[in-house]
Amino acid sequence: MKLTYTEINGYLIPDLILPETDTRPIGKYGELWRQFLREQRPDLFDLMLLEGTLHSHLADVDAEARQMVEDAIAQMARQQGVDEALKRADPLTWAGRMNAIKNAAEEAVLPDLLYGDALE
Repeated sequence: MKLTYTEINGYLIPDLILPETDTRPIGKYGELWRQFLREQRPDLFDLMLLEGTLHSHLADVDAEARQMVEDAIAQMARQQGVDEALKRADPLTWAGRMNAIKNAAEEAVLPDLLYGDALE
């Protein structure tokens, strides 16, 4: 790969062009991973940014984390008997229990997924 330069005010500035980026949205979990990379692994963050792979990587991490949390929520809801019958019978109780289940699922899944092998 040959770099070309443009002279601006006596300084040679490299003509860097980043490749096309992925347009998938980066959700909550992708943003958490971005923050972790930026703070704990700035070398990896910068490398992925320069290579143009950061956005795609964050979108992949977000999709994987979202799927794992959704699976954990479904499993916990089944185990605790939080179902459509409860939702019809007592919507407020159902909402409160589902919020508690969602929080528990995130606490169970996210530390390992987002941070477990990141420091190796």
